[in-house]
Amino acid sequence: MALLSRPAVLALLGLPLVAALLGAIVALFLWLQLPPLDALTDYQPHQPLRVMSADGQLLGEFGAERRRFVALKDTPRPLQDALLAVEDADFYTHSGLDFGGIARAMWRNLTHRGPLHGASTITQQLARDTYLSKQQRWSRKVVEALLALKIERTLSKAQILEIYMNQIYLGNRAYGFAAAAERYFGKTLDRLDMAEIALLVGLPKDPNRLNPAVYPERARRRQAVVLGRLEAVGLVSAAQAAAARARPLDLRRPKRLGGVADHAAEQVRQEMLARFGEAAYTRGLTVTTTLFYAEQSAAQEALRRALFELERRQPFRGPEARVALPAGEGEGLDDALDAAFDAHPDLGELRTAVLLAQDQAGARLALADGGRIVLKGAALRPLQQLPRGAVLRVLEGKGGAWQLSQTPQAEGAVVTLDPETGAIRALVGGFDFARNQFNAATQAWRQPGSAFKPFVYSALIEQGAWAGTLVSDQPFVQGDWAPRNYDGQYEEALTLRQALARSKNMVTLRLAQALGPARVRAWAGRFGLDEDKQPLNLTLALGSGAVTPLQMAQAYAAFANAGQLPTGWLVQRVQDAQGEVLWQADPPRPRPAVSARNAFMTAQLLAAVTREGTGARASALLGRWDLYGKTGTTNDAVDAWFCGFQAARAGAVWIGYPTPRSLGERESGGGLALPVWAATMAVALRGQPISPLQPPAEGLVKEGDDWFYSEFSGELAIARIGLPEPSLEAASDAASGPAFEPGFEVLPQLP
Repeated sequence: MALLSRPAVLALLGLPLVAALLGAIVALFLWLQLPPLDALTDYQPHQPLRVMSADGQLLGEFGAERRRFVALKDTPRPLQDALLAVEDADFYTHSGLDFGGIARAMWRNLTHRGPLHGASTITQQLARDTYLSKQQRWSRKVVEALLALKIERTLSKAQILEIYMNQIYLGNRAYGFAAAAERYFGKTLDRLDMAEIALLVGLPKDPNRLNPAVYPERARRRQAVVLGRLEAVGLVSAAQAAAARARPLDLRRPKRLGGVADHAAEQVRQEMLARFGEAAYTRGLTVTTTLFYAEQSAAQEALRRALFELERRQPFRGPEARVALPAGEGEGLDDALDAAFDAHPDLGELRTAVLLAQDQAGARLALADGGRIVLKGAALRPLQQLPRGAVLRVLEGKGGAWQLSQTPQAEGAVVTLDPETGAIRALVGGFDFARNQFNAATQAWRQPGSAFKPFVYSALIEQGAWAGTLVSDQPFVQGDWAPRNYDGQYEEALTLRQALARSKNMVTLRLAQALGPARVRAWAGRFGLDEDKQPLNLTLALGSGAVTPLQMAQAYAAFANAGQLPTGWLVQRVQDAQGEVLWQADPPRPRPAVSARNAFMTAQLLAAVTREGTGARASALLGRWDLYGKTGTTNDAVDAWFCGFQAARAGAVWIGYPTPRSLGERESGGGLALPVWAATMAVALRGQPISPLQPPAEGLVKEGDDWFYSEFSGELAIARIGLPEPSLEAASDAASGPAFEPGFEVLPQLP
């Protein structure tokens, strides 16, 4: 065999050297082109805007990335050890690259078809996630390796691991292990058990395909692999690994109803966006609101319950949609069901269900979490003739029994606030924010109905009326307008106390006629109601104008606050990611609406409403007598209200359809809105002693059980309105003083 010539030998020996030299030149060129590491050396993780209750509960988050930065010293050691065992066992000894792993991966990729395999260290993963794409190309891998070396030269191992554990994407919009623990388990890192740690540690491999909220079986298989690895390296015993594999995972099921205060959180988001711009979504701002979590939760739950109950009284409207399902339970069914649930997600406790089959034994339906339920008995009747694939709504009742339901079409709002400061303690703007972002609590202009009447009574009290002033309750006719009492009954005369307690329209109209519509409207304006939204005619006395629930809560709060009108406010302070206060609220001060004596006397009339009148159910439900309030039901029951207060809390509840129409001929403010108000107040007033309002020190005199303005006591008090002298013979003993005849200009101008 001929020997190679010397030049050939030199060429063969020189090729590797040339290749190495060229590689070094390319590497040097690429090294010089590497980006600066400012994003890591001055690590400022994108953290979402967080909206918190006054008592520290999370109400909402805004931002593309859900992240909770946790320092490495505060990260549980078992989580760190498990992560390194699975992702990078030699992390603390290598220089950024695992050369043995790289060689094995190269050989595997050269000898096998299919996806390219890698051997990325944690440092390489951090380099890729921070600076590069995830496309598996040789050129990208080279740059990734160089970046890893540069990172290792610049940062300590502790810094690299800390950033990685807070930066890595783990599915479900969660970045970092702390955010993933909250998203999947509702826990902080220090509360995770080994089964949960193993599941989270398995996610970096493929966070989308292993997302336990979407693919629980895949996640469990990956968890088992992780536990096997932890057992192999001695981090857990065989018994611990077996127990972790067997432990059921209590995963949070994603819901469209993100929280208990979505409308309030959206209001905060808009304010923060206006104040801080787009940076509000990434700076890790924490906004503390005035809301009390328990009170807010009670208000939302009570409103939803009322709307569900209202919906149960409506006829079944049929399925929301129909989806095409493949025959049987074979391949393709899960994908078809997933598409249906994506298009028609759960609305909190109102679950989406797809009809799979039905027979005499019952109807079998699929739920979004993969479960199957069966409806039997009376629940089957509305389902007759419905095809396979019908999209329905169901509710889980007591004892796990399921019942057919449907999405409420009506909306509602609840607002409660501190009468003294105006701090909003609960604000519910509708049934479900995902369905309707319109905030009915602050934006819905609706007719208040009889809930407006106390302002008319307050205006007359200022002129010398008192609880015993007699007013005609006879039918009232003006031109072709002939209003009627809600109960269809009419009496010769009623006192103010009786008339407001029984919500008599005829009495209120005569009061407004005596005062004049202009004066009534001006007096309502003192309580923060927009005058230009109240009609300049007698119908305004029956609540034909327009108000918002927030306005009504504030207006009623003035009666509880000695005549001082509070302004509702929501945001207490804003802090940055380091906890520094960026903005602190300067709460608006209440302004005078009416005198303390007027507020007190009007409140006494409202006390009669909740003790013996249309609002008596409130006292019965709460078991206390220091409540004041008024029901409101507009014509044809289009709007249902209850507005009321106690010394420590005022609130308003409204229920109606977004496009005004009747709620039903049997519906009313007392039946619909009052229970919502009572359920909210039950939480708001928990532990509060009975605290009836106290009279002001000056300006009032008490005769028997009744209060009078000092200057209008005795014969100077208004005795009667709208009653001719002959009709007062039987009532003369009940009231004294001159009759006040409507139509005469005897009232002074309101101050």
